[in-house]
Amino acid sequence: MVDVILGLQWGDEGKGKIVDYLANNYDIVARFQGGPNAGHTLIFDGKKYVLHTVPSGIFRENLLNLIGNGVVIDPTTLEKEIDVLKAANVSYQNRLLVSKKAHLILPTHSLLDAASEAAKGKEKIGSTLKGIGPTYMDKTGRNGLRVGDILSPNFREKYDTLRNKHLKLAKLYPEVDFDLKSREEKWFASLETLKSLVTVDGEYYINKAIKAGKKVLAEGAQGSMLDIDFGTYPFVTSSNTISSGVCNGLGIAPSLIGEVIGITKAYCTRVGGGPFPTELFDEAGAELARVGQEFGATTGRPRRCGWIDIPALKYTIMLNGVTQLVITKIDVMNDFDEVKAAVSYRYDGGEHDTLPFDINDKEIIPKYKTYPGWNASLENCSEYDQFPDKARSYVEELETLLEVPITMVSTGPDRKSLIIKNAIVNA
Repeated sequence: MVDVILGLQWGDEGKGKIVDYLANNYDIVARFQGGPNAGHTLIFDGKKYVLHTVPSGIFRENLLNLIGNGVVIDPTTLEKEIDVLKAANVSYQNRLLVSKKAHLILPTHSLLDAASEAAKGKEKIGSTLKGIGPTYMDKTGRNGLRVGDILSPNFREKYDTLRNKHLKLAKLYPEVDFDLKSREEKWFASLETLKSLVTVDGEYYINKAIKAGKKVLAEGAQGSMLDIDFGTYPFVTSSNTISSGVCNGLGIAPSLIGEVIGITKAYCTRVGGGPFPTELFDEAGAELARVGQEFGATTGRPRRCGWIDIPALKYTIMLNGVTQLVITKIDVMNDFDEVKAAVSYRYDGGEHDTLPFDINDKEIIPKYKTYPGWNASLENCSEYDQFPDKARSYVEELETLLEVPITMVSTGPDRKSLIIKNAIVNA
């Protein structure tokens, strides 16, 4: 069976830490979508690591890690991550596998991304400018290059054909500052690192492993509210970030999916443009950002902060078939006198607990429920029963509202700062 870990908000929920924690219960950790726009942060032994393409199980010895066909790969970013692994003395050579059907991000994909975003002006969607969108466009347009192509005798011809197409498209946009020559030199040099990794027919590999009784943990990137079909379109990413994306992104049947573990912060954040009903513009929002150190792991951009959004979470829980929840960063609210949760929306003259068709075109007023803060540190809590009563009440209220068992609560960024609330199913 394949268990799934994914974010239920707009990304940055702390998925990497949870994958790292659970990884020892599995044989394989597999990334199934997204690209270097992901930033999964792990902190242990006093050191911080940010992974963009490599699965978060790589720091667990003897664990296999698969970059699935649904991922788009920038070889230069991957090379930088490999350098970090080398510096940390992580043995990755036979434990990091890459699907041959994963698509490649070319330098000109990043050029198109930058030019397109610049042309939008105030209508920018908040792209990370990593070339993700243009790469997925070429994938669906049947023009893309894949990992398996780099071994083709006419790879350079294929590359030049796609590159020239991109350069023609770029002329439709205002010129942007982009050193293509330098980018290409680094890109082609980094292909040697990619060639040194083990490449596999991912769909055969993963199904054979499952048939042999191996346990697989599928690791999502970004968040469910950024899903290309069901997110806050057009302010979304270019892939399916929900659990159905596991099937396409790894090549497995829906019947093979077991537990779906959804991750949510105890509050809410978003990077870049797009609707955010519970966004705060007051001192509480500034405090969440300051204490939570809310800056994007990939872009470094400050994150917008707000209270937790129950209607949006119920929506993504439904879409994903979430079977258990993990709450992260509850410690950020340790010193708040009160905390809030949006329990419904007001729009179109009524009160709703569902999202409208186009959240961008509606004036949405959240209806909040207020809870007393616990005004105490959770740092020394090693068990859930040691939480202050008010902190437990808040967690249990979320569990009641969301109708899914909360199995873990994260109380800090370190690997060890994780409290088990209920028995973790299948882990």
